[in-house]
Amino acid sequence: MMRILLTNDDGIRAKGLSALYEAIKEIAEVIVVAPETEQSAVGHAITLSDPLRVKELKNNDGPFGYAVNGTPADCVKIAIKAIMEMPPNLIISGINLGPNMGTDVIYSGTISAATEGTILGITSFAISLDTFKDPDFSYAASFAKKLALVVMEKGLPCGTSLNVNIPAVPEDKIRGVGITRQGKSRFVEDFDKRVDPRNHVYYWQTGKVITEDVDVGADRVAVNNNMVSITPIQCDLTDYKSLEELKREMKGL
Repeated sequence: MMRILLTNDDGIRAKGLSALYEAIKEIAEVIVVAPETEQSAVGHAITLSDPLRVKELKNNDGPFGYAVNGTPADCVKIAIKAIMEMPPNLIISGINLGPNMGTDVIYSGTISAATEGTILGITSFAISLDTFKDPDFSYAASFAKKLALVVMEKGLPCGTSLNVNIPAVPEDKIRGVGITRQGKSRFVEDFDKRVDPRNHVYYWQTGKVITEDVDVGADRVAVNNNMVSITPIQCDLTDYKSLEELKREMKGL
């Protein structure tokens, strides 16, 4: 039987993780190792200067998983190196509340958990739902289950994980699945300045997403067209197109 590790960055009590667990336990032996509290936008941070504490959690069916006072990447590392007796066949990170597209990929703890799995040599994907309000995770959970079966049968290229984004529409409105590239959408920040009752200034970060792509080959455009977006991603950030040019320009340094 397959062993699948589930994690996220919204915290172990997140509804998206619970929906994913209910779907995946139908096809595999499941272990959940997730942050004790929300760790959104922590990127690929790992904990070095503090101890990691692990708490076992249970639900009505018995053991549910392990809560870790660390980051999503911490959770993957400690699950594989310390908690699990045998490594998983697959790691799924999610279901995230909110999309992870464009430059979100750099900041996302959800993506980083899947990336960490790939670094450790384990097939991995991340999955997110494109909404922050009134989420219905049922289709995303069902899709994750189907994708898990396909990925376990077919495999993924070495060093590659998948970033999956699900439109927040009813299943009958989904127009298909697109294999997409990371788009050029980005979050433009603004800071709302406020004053607390003790006359101390504080700020809430706000802003909006700007999409610079127009073709359906980009993740955000595909999702806006009610298509599931699947983007293959890698850890290698080298700009290979610039290598030779830089060699010429930096000659003599």
